[in-house]
Amino acid sequence: MAPKSARVSRNPEFIPGVRKISRSKMYHKRGLWAINAKNGGKFPHHDKAPAATPVVEKPPKFYPADDIKKPLSNKQKPKPTKLRASIIPGTVLILLAGRFKGKRVVFLKQLPSGLLLVTGPYKINGVPLSRVNQAYVIGTSTKVDISGVNVEKFDDKYFAKQVEKKKKKGESEFFEAEKQDKNTLPTEKKDDQKAVDGLLLKAIEAVADLKAYLMF
Repeated sequence: MAPKSARVSRNPEFIPGVRKISRSKMYHKRGLWAINAKNGGKFPHHDKAPAATPVVEKPPKFYPADDIKKPLSNKQKPKPTKLRASIIPGTVLILLAGRFKGKRVVFLKQLPSGLLLVTGPYKINGVPLSRVNQAYVIGTSTKVDISGVNVEKFDDKYFAKQVEKKKKKGESEFFEAEKQDKNTLPTEKKDDQKAVDGLLLKAIEAVADLKAYLMF
């Protein structure tokens, strides 16, 4: 491939500021007069590009050396737990785990969290109103009519544990061995248990030998 020849100016410069051909002659030599006449006395020009909008937030000066994984968006919606077909309100269940393992309880309703609301009743076998996962119960064929028992007020918030802020102990309290007060059940919950037990006992007594069956 032949080397490119150097481009020679049509109007060389003799000395700084003095050229071979004047500006007026170059105007006609380059044909600028024709371009000027064609466009109505104005040279065509390109519009300036719009200025870029200033960045409101500056990018961070420093960035982590390791790539940070962007968490994927979770579009899955929580589905309500399906209740077993063999468990309906009033069914007598047998607990398979927990503090009251082996006890028989009466199923009252399913809570929004999917847990089962059950009770002994407390007066018969000592099992209070509590929540149980249906994976840890066995449903029996024994049923109790609990249509007269109102359990609308019981939900997951009812069983939520109240967390109290611990106060900082002083030096004197720190070294003194004081007995801690045991958590006592609120009077309101005791009254609720008595109200449910009272209505449930009437329904249990209507079924022969059911009271003795729930005791063990």
